[in-house]
Amino acid sequence: MASSKCIIHLMKTLRVEFHCHSIYSKDSLAQPQNLINTARRRGIDKLIITDHNNITGAIIAKKIDPDLVIVGEEIMTTRGELLAGFVTEEVPPWLEPAEAIRRLKDQGAFISVSHPFDGFRSGHWQEADLIEIIGQVDAIETFNARCMNMQPNLLAQQFARQHHLAETVGSDAHTAWEVGRATLCLPEFTDAESLRRVIR
Repeated sequence: MASSKCIIHLMKTLRVEFHCHSIYSKDSLAQPQNLINTARRRGIDKLIITDHNNITGAIIAKKIDPDLVIVGEEIMTTRGELLAGFVTEEVPPWLEPAEAIRRLKDQGAFISVSHPFDGFRSGHWQEADLIEIIGQVDAIETFNARCMNMQPNLLAQQFARQHHLAETVGSDAHTAWEVGRATLCLPEFTDAESLRRVIR
């Protein structure tokens, strides 16, 4: 009698922190090692360290824990902030958005937009400026745990869905204890291109 076996392939799920800062952001208190320790303790699989306008802290952390850390950067443009992952070359601040995006695309980075409608921050976007770049970015941050109230996040969610954009979330941690306050669970990815495939 013939027998059959049903084989179920379970895709690994990764818990991802898309947005956090180390002491290499001037407004952060978190040592790279402390970010790593907290992420590991809280079951985070991928930690994208996105310091303001530099990648130094992320590179240091990546050397400590290469399986956990993804090098990222939060970049202030002339219109608002971009949030990038899989960055290999630092992008300077105060470029026009199109130029910052071009430099990120040239290195294959994953590009999101930080807290686009949070008017309490200097890095927020005017909607008209955001519309100009939506065809060039991979996602919009639709939940940021540091927003003072839910309105900016709700506006970002509405904008992303109206324009059929993928969504990221992030703690925007500036201290180690904030790491993991907002994470996204995704199918496994290994680089920016595979992240683009699974993000939706």
